[in-house]
Amino acid sequence: MKQIALYGKGGIGKSTTSANLSAALSEKSLDILQIGCDPKHDSTRMLMHGEWIPTVLDLVRAKGDANLTVSDVIYTGYNGIRCVEAGGPEPGIGCAGRGIIATFQLLEKLEALYGDVIVYDVLGDVVCGGFAMPMREGYAREVYLVTSGDFMALYAANNICKAIARLSKRAKPCCFLGGVICNSQNIKDEYELVSEFAGRINTKLLGFIPRSQIVRIAEVNKQTVLEYAPDSEQAGIYRQLAETIMKNTPDPAKKPTPLSMDELEKLAQKYITA
Repeated sequence: MKQIALYGKGGIGKSTTSANLSAALSEKSLDILQIGCDPKHDSTRMLMHGEWIPTVLDLVRAKGDANLTVSDVIYTGYNGIRCVEAGGPEPGIGCAGRGIIATFQLLEKLEALYGDVIVYDVLGDVVCGGFAMPMREGYAREVYLVTSGDFMALYAANNICKAIARLSKRAKPCCFLGGVICNSQNIKDEYELVSEFAGRINTKLLGFIPRSQIVRIAEVNKQTVLEYAPDSEQAGIYRQLAETIMKNTPDPAKKPTPLSMDELEKLAQKYITA
């Protein structure tokens, strides 16, 4: 079983990338489980044709975890993809990472963490204990950083890289940096900037997803690009990303090398032109 996690700044498009990646993987007749680990709980919405499925944390609050079954928390979406949303606390109350912790505890208890590929879609603005849990506890074996050429997106990706670097110092590390995915914002020299960022943190740029209107159109129609426009160029790009990730095996000996704030700022300045 391949266990991958896409981490990235909120709003960078990691849920769109995750859903299209899962859809592309499902075309290979693989059993896919996608788990949204973000209080926004919109990771699986396009796979569910616009349906907002109940979050695990809301269900635990309403029924108590002792009364929940697999059918309460896992919903079947496009092409048989199993979908889960962790959810989050009520605004202003509690820990944002608690939904992730509650979700994994429940899925373990229900013996529901299985399949050919598990895709974790994790918010990466802040890598607190809850958001770090998928990689810290060994659920996510490979972490992919979703970013663009925007400075704050790179800042978030670099912070996640710091967490992976820290975990890699364990006696038996169980989580490795798989690479960087650029979800383009149409920034000048964006490919070159993100490629250099990937190289500087000791990994590689695995995929460059160009900005495309077809993504917005598919979302308005409550579908992934793979479902809405399967013959489009954008669908082909997601399929290529899926192929690349399936063939990718991170080298445990290759440790991440996150940048200092000064190094990150200088890298961004290098690609800024008036």
